[in-house]
Amino acid sequence: MERKSLYFTAPGQVEIRSETLNVPGPGRVLVETLLSAISSGTEGLIYRGQFPEGLVLDESLPALAGEFGYPLKYGYSTVGWVSALGQGVDPVWYGRLVFAFHPHESCFLAALDELMLVPEGMSAEEAIFLPNMETAVNFVMDGAPLLGEQVAVFGQGIVGLLTAALLARFPLGCLATLDRYPLRRQASSELGAHASLDPEADDCLESVYKLLPNGADLVYELSGSPAALDQAIAVTRFAGRVVIGSWYGQKSASLNLGGRFHRSRIRLVSSQVSTLAPELTGRWDKVRRFAVAWEMLRLVQPSRWITHRFPLEQAAQAYQLLDQHPEQAIQVVFTHS
Repeated sequence: MERKSLYFTAPGQVEIRSETLNVPGPGRVLVETLLSAISSGTEGLIYRGQFPEGLVLDESLPALAGEFGYPLKYGYSTVGWVSALGQGVDPVWYGRLVFAFHPHESCFLAALDELMLVPEGMSAEEAIFLPNMETAVNFVMDGAPLLGEQVAVFGQGIVGLLTAALLARFPLGCLATLDRYPLRRQASSELGAHASLDPEADDCLESVYKLLPNGADLVYELSGSPAALDQAIAVTRFAGRVVIGSWYGQKSASLNLGGRFHRSRIRLVSSQVSTLAPELTGRWDKVRRFAVAWEMLRLVQPSRWITHRFPLEQAAQAYQLLDQHPEQAIQVVFTHS
């Protein structure tokens, strides 16, 4: 059979290529894709050619073997249904809605251990947010917010919104979020942030300190902008911590560490979802974290933040939108049927 696959071929260029797909072999299944979600942060770096050459894509995911470099298939959030079974696969899998960490393709073959069954009653539109919700859960675990703490989140793209949505469920003293785009600030306010501010406003830091007179105990830098990290440090109080969840690719961060930072005992914490913090691994593993992520999807219902749906054949328009008019979008998805 034939499938359509998305390739990043050069900075600012994507192609949809036809490929031949065999029938599933023993222990494997064929998945017909319904939706796949664009990761605007990581895929934006790939689209603009800002990824480090030679870096491994993701050693933990079979579908993302290899290194960054054009031409490149990428994507890690796909939901579809099982349409054919290989020898030895339990018939119960046929017709089931499944999630896979897989690039943007109209259909694909997978081993069962590369798939997760979508919980009963959950739509594909909610399930497509699983990777970003797992990331948000990981950020909250690494930040370890405490009762009554003052918290700030820089960046209200989809990962920032999901992180803020989880934090809003804590009994915090204050939750402030920051993003350049009004659409995202509005979504942030609606989910429960006490205030959502423009980090590019002349009085931004003054506004933050009106909300958090002593600064923030916990700050998340999730904007993808290296300049935001300097701002995040600036609003962090003595002995506070900054969780850095952004991946900057080839972009470098110029930080002012010669002022108050030097004496403030601020902790900078690198947080990335492919692993768990070592101090948690005695009690937590990825299976347990995924269970929490699925439950948080039920509670948060992030499908309301899907702003655009494009057929896979219109992928070029989707990436142009995110690159040239990011203020118009929150979550963009590809439809495949």
